[in-house]
Amino acid sequence: MVTIPTKPSRGGFLRPFGCALYIREFLMGNGPYGSKRIDPDQGAPQADIFSQYKHALRRVTAEDKAIRHEEKRAKKENRAIDPDNIEVLTGKYLERLPYKSKGCRYHSFVTYFSMLQKLEWVEPSGKVEPSAFQDNYPPGNPRIYFRLTERGKSAPDHLWANPKKALYGD
Repeated sequence: MVTIPTKPSRGGFLRPFGCALYIREFLMGNGPYGSKRIDPDQGAPQADIFSQYKHALRRVTAEDKAIRHEEKRAKKENRAIDPDNIEVLTGKYLERLPYKSKGCRYHSFVTYFSMLQKLEWVEPSGKVEPSAFQDNYPPGNPRIYFRLTERGKSAPDHLWANPKKALYGD
């Protein structure tokens, strides 16, 4: 039996799900972890993928905390676990959990996403929309939509779990 340590020897604590695997599922249109579903042929801009990833991490973390809290409370009170309590607690934890507390920063995400582009697992879908700043600023760079390539769809899970290793090797 193989055991997986809860804290890797380098790199901090494990996340509930990996960034690249989340991107793959999101761009496939599966709406992972409560994210919105998209058209896989059209794709989504990097900023939208990043935002959905951060919100999914927050949701999963809040739900995990709520489940653990309800399990402890039910055991202490010698009663069955109540799913309604879990739902209420999840909402409370989600309200209190800061957006920036989970996952990477946007710059790190863009760097990570560029690895997926170098691996040719994602490509621009052809859809572009203008982006605008507030007030009297000049227009920003256009929002480019990305989708999965056939190569990205066929890449095995173990490579998606570690795209840096897939790109650069050991």
